[in-house]
Amino acid sequence: METEKRQQTQSLKALMGVRDLVFSGRARPGERLSEIAIAEKLGISRTPIRAALARLEQEGLLELIPSGGYAVRQFSRDEVIDSIELRGVLEGTAARLAAERGVPPARLRAIKDLLRGLDETMAERVEDMAFDRYVELNAQFHEALAGLAGSGIIRREIERVTRLPFASPSAFLDKQADVPEFRRSLIGGQAQHRAIVNAIELREGARAEALAREHARLARQNLEYVIEQDRGLISRVPALALIGE
Repeated sequence: METEKRQQTQSLKALMGVRDLVFSGRARPGERLSEIAIAEKLGISRTPIRAALARLEQEGLLELIPSGGYAVRQFSRDEVIDSIELRGVLEGTAARLAAERGVPPARLRAIKDLLRGLDETMAERVEDMAFDRYVELNAQFHEALAGLAGSGIIRREIERVTRLPFASPSAFLDKQADVPEFRRSLIGGQAQHRAIVNAIELREGARAEALAREHARLARQNLEYVIEQDRGLISRVPALALIGE
């Protein structure tokens, strides 16, 4: 039992370590990832590293190279937008099914508690909002939304797609606390959160789905803001190096 638990811990450490290596910008697009170097850096054996590399290739973050091994993928802007749109489709489906099937009272209360917590992070001036707390609760809200339909398949697929660069509901947010445009977008985002839960509670499936799909596009708006209006932010978000021209 202890051996199995230790192996699971090592596997998770390897997966998170390699993913951070890529998202932090320390491994560049096209760069071959060395099992030996990563194992030494993380202080774990090569076996969980090898499994982590294979897992991240399946997720689409890495790619197999002809000479053997894995390299960091580069994403086109369209691919990133597609991943955001796909998250919207999946979250929309989760919201629709939750509305159609009905949500147990305890789960509905729990997600409403998250809404109240998000409300408490807001302030009259965007500069005064409790930004870090918002990012934390926003992630919890989307995790709860993914599970409201009671479908393990949909929840797992949402988890998978949100691992892609910038598809996460909190994409950019944890890196851009001092960007007023991003903070202002959260006001509209919170209004959408409330509307989604309201539609689910009223059993309005089509409305819940449309709202959730529209809400996912906030990540796309933030991406387009950086690329088209303030490229000076690119150096502050290392993972943007994964996006080619």
